[in-house]
Amino acid sequence: MRKIGGQLLLCLQNGTLKLLVLAGLILLAWGTIAPVGTLVWWLSQSSESLGIKKSLIKKSPRDNLSSKLEKSQNIDCYIVFLPGVGDFSANQLTQGEEFFLNELERIHPNCVTVRDVFPYSAANESLGGRRLLAPLWSAAEKADGWFSNTDVLIKIRNLWRFAISADDRYGHIYNLGIANAIVNRMNAVYPLPKYPKQRLKLILIGTSGGVQVALGAVNYLDQWLNAELIVVSIGGDFNGENGFDAVEHVYQLVGRRDWIEDISQIVFASRWPITVGSPFNKARRQERYTVVKTGPHAHSGSQGYFGTTTIGQSQTTYVELTLKKVNQLPIWSNQK
Repeated sequence: MRKIGGQLLLCLQNGTLKLLVLAGLILLAWGTIAPVGTLVWWLSQSSESLGIKKSLIKKSPRDNLSSKLEKSQNIDCYIVFLPGVGDFSANQLTQGEEFFLNELERIHPNCVTVRDVFPYSAANESLGGRRLLAPLWSAAEKADGWFSNTDVLIKIRNLWRFAISADDRYGHIYNLGIANAIVNRMNAVYPLPKYPKQRLKLILIGTSGGVQVALGAVNYLDQWLNAELIVVSIGGDFNGENGFDAVEHVYQLVGRRDWIEDISQIVFASRWPITVGSPFNKARRQERYTVVKTGPHAHSGSQGYFGTTTIGQSQTTYVELTLKKVNQLPIWSNQK
């Protein structure tokens, strides 16, 4: 026993293992209290603030982007981007993600992009906002050197929000909050028409855990908006239950080296082929779910879907390849 204890202490001298042990303990602790924040948020809301009344799409304060778009009368498409679990706030987009969204907006002038929805907060607040643990999240986000590994705390925290979105007990509340945030930010970027002449197109593009949250919000968006709802998953994970009965189509973009995307296919029974009655498998049989192979992408990093490094000896970057694949999807009104 003493020998085993000595070996354990020796192993714990390794910084990475220390961090993994600490992360495991924090993961278990957060699993107990994670839904509390969502329930507190729910209890603090009124029916109007939750978007239950018609005032949901009243004019909201517009951000600077909308001033550039006010002269255009041809906007009938919204692209909402929901980032992965490693993000600290809604406006923490990487250089590759910014490039991707800027190019989509340039290529499709009838579309506007919504970039400030934080899918890991029902109140759409960044981790550095008005929170008890805001100093901890800020320190983890800004840490450098060995302590830069503490960003795993942010990932763990956001993973629990992913789990809440997929949970039958708390997911309805959480996903309602995200749907409300999506509509409010859509309206802020470009005012939603009160009496649209035709259906809007709402394209929810998510990566990692953002896809589960997007699908969780779809049922509410379908009730509130006269819109064609499309989900584009870029290496995303989801439970196969939420959203598939309301969405027009789900496109799953997958890179050859993205093994993270495989995890949800194993963990969630709704994704198994034998659960033939699940919403996911129904959508697949109805050809409303399509898998698109993107190429040599990893899940994240410089060779991930939004990586800005070049692929081999070519002049194409990983994010440019992702952009090409997304533009080839049959979802754009200006396609020939």
